[in-house]
Amino acid sequence: MPSIITARQVTKRFGGLTAVSSLDLDIAEKSIHSVIGPNGAGKTTFFNCVTGFYQPEIGEIIFDGHHLERLTSDRITALGIARTYQNIRLFNNLTALENILVGQHPRLKGGMLGAILRTPGTVREEAEALNEARRLLAFVNLTGKGDQLAKNLPYGDQRRLEIARALASRPKLLLLDEPTAGMNPHETEEMTGFIRRLRDELGITIMLIEHDMRVVMGISERISVLDYGEKIAEGSPTDIQSNPRVIEAYLGRGSAAEVPESVSASPAG
Repeated sequence: MPSIITARQVTKRFGGLTAVSSLDLDIAEKSIHSVIGPNGAGKTTFFNCVTGFYQPEIGEIIFDGHHLERLTSDRITALGIARTYQNIRLFNNLTALENILVGQHPRLKGGMLGAILRTPGTVREEAEALNEARRLLAFVNLTGKGDQLAKNLPYGDQRRLEIARALASRPKLLLLDEPTAGMNPHETEEMTGFIRRLRDELGITIMLIEHDMRVVMGISERISVLDYGEKIAEGSPTDIQSNPRVIEAYLGRGSAAEVPESVSASPAG
């Protein structure tokens, strides 16, 4: 399957610290690809390079034929990349429906003049945007909660709302930064199934940062492992489970016993 995004020799430094070092990465179209590693490994820094929050000093990132290295975040969003955050970033004092409407902004064409004059095109576009926002609420199982303030929603609902807002920009690639963080086992299971739906029903490519190994091993087609900004391993879940460098650097030999046998990491051979 062709790659939707390709990174070559991507390097990002902060003073004397190299957060991402000469990273090569290919994400297959319509796949679920996890990027894992210990805290400080460079995972979120790489996400920030992809989405335009950071500019890499070296290397190139190509998405769907477009170089991203010098583009602003809004241009990158318009090309078809959306993301969520490790710490939920909703507009807390807006309703759930309003949050999704904000997410549609990159796709709306009406300007200030049309909004003031209430031109037929603007009125039609606003109606379509409202219908799409309601459809996305239903897709993320938040029907009936559109009028609630985002800050009043339960934690799991806020996570789903953040994804709905990201989907509102109609992305081809969705970056999810620890989507199950803070969830109980039942919520985690529901979120895992929901991520599969995003790929299976919407055809969206998913790039995932996640520390829950049950989620990573159960949902990913391919996994890349970072440590100190460098890629130390890449492959299928089976490959990663048996890679000694991954066990040593990330999972830890002592932690293998805490993970179910079907997803535990153990040395090769």
